[in-house]
Amino acid sequence: MTLDDVIANAALLWLGAAILLGAAELMVPGVFLVFLAIAAAITGLAVFALPVLPLSAQLVAFALWSVVSILIGKRWYHDYPVATADPLLNDRGARLIGELVTVVTPIIQGEGRVKVGDGEWIAIGADAAAGERVRVTAIRDGKLVVTPQIMLD
Repeated sequence: MTLDDVIANAALLWLGAAILLGAAELMVPGVFLVFLAIAAAITGLAVFALPVLPLSAQLVAFALWSVVSILIGKRWYHDYPVATADPLLNDRGARLIGELVTVVTPIIQGEGRVKVGDGEWIAIGADAAAGERVRVTAIRDGKLVVTPQIMLD
């Protein structure tokens, strides 16, 4: 095996790593491996262009291109956020604002518990008896801020 064969194989290994990282990105949720795939592809192309690049330089190039591609990606997603049909998907507390809930443990001196779905949350607000319906108006420190529900006839 000649030096040219080793260098060509190194470049192909980097490009293969780029393909594997790109494929892994498709199988794993998130948007991170694609930046490593880009860095591996650039490193592979650099090895083709600079055939005498030692392994240590290749690894440094991969690390630097990884950082650069991640920073560019971070900036890209900041400038062009991904639109979503449900912006509160991962913010359960914010999704509860406006909901009617039932007091489970009486709210006395500003604190009690309310039933939300099949769970309970700590609630703060005006005193309310167990079984009363209250409306969630905000979230503060992981607690639901509630106000009495005014019944209209």
